[in-house]
Amino acid sequence: MSSPETEPETEPETEPEPEPAARAEAGATGPAEALPVVAPQLRALRRHSSLTLEAAARAAGLSPAHLSRLETGQRQPSLPMLLALARIYGTTVSELLGETVADRDAVVRATDMESTAAGGWTYWQAGAPGRGMQALRVHVPYGSQGDIVRVHPGEEWLYVLEGRLRLRLGDTTHRLAPGDSAHFDSLTPHRIAAQDEGGVELLFVHTLLQSPTATLCLGPIPGETP
Repeated sequence: MSSPETEPETEPETEPEPEPAARAEAGATGPAEALPVVAPQLRALRRHSSLTLEAAARAAGLSPAHLSRLETGQRQPSLPMLLALARIYGTTVSELLGETVADRDAVVRATDMESTAAGGWTYWQAGAPGRGMQALRVHVPYGSQGDIVRVHPGEEWLYVLEGRLRLRLGDTTHRLAPGDSAHFDSLTPHRIAAQDEGGVELLFVHTLLQSPTATLCLGPIPGETP
């Protein structure tokens, strides 16, 4: 097995091996038993998501050294690990396993957009799932989630279709009317709220790096851990 590429985040050579119980919990095996396609896919998808080894490992609850072993085929990931990494990279377990995915349709018909309610908001997928960029149509009711501060990696773009929006970016509050738009770094603390009792309708596009769509866009859902 070849050694990892020379990168600043490459695991230290002196890190002690995990205890046998930890290896069993993580689904670790020797290189001969490693899934042949997962390792290169893991590294390629992490880099495509613009995440360092340390950032991706932290989001998945792993050490950078352990994630490095997964990316080089020295360890085999368990199913929970694959699920966590797929969510972080905005993809599916099937893609992580290198399975062939049917071509996504470029067009999404209005009749195929099913509404989903989360945290008081209603949203419709306006683009194909499983991509690094997600497009949504969103209805924000008055008084819903206006006190939730969101901070996460990526970028967001929104366009007001109907109603008026109150958008707080850092310490500045903006009021947007129909036809107005905003494009900002998602690491800027932001709040989104309808200004009028009738709510507001938005087109919303964001990069999907660390969270499922509902949690990333709509904030924490009661009963769920972000």
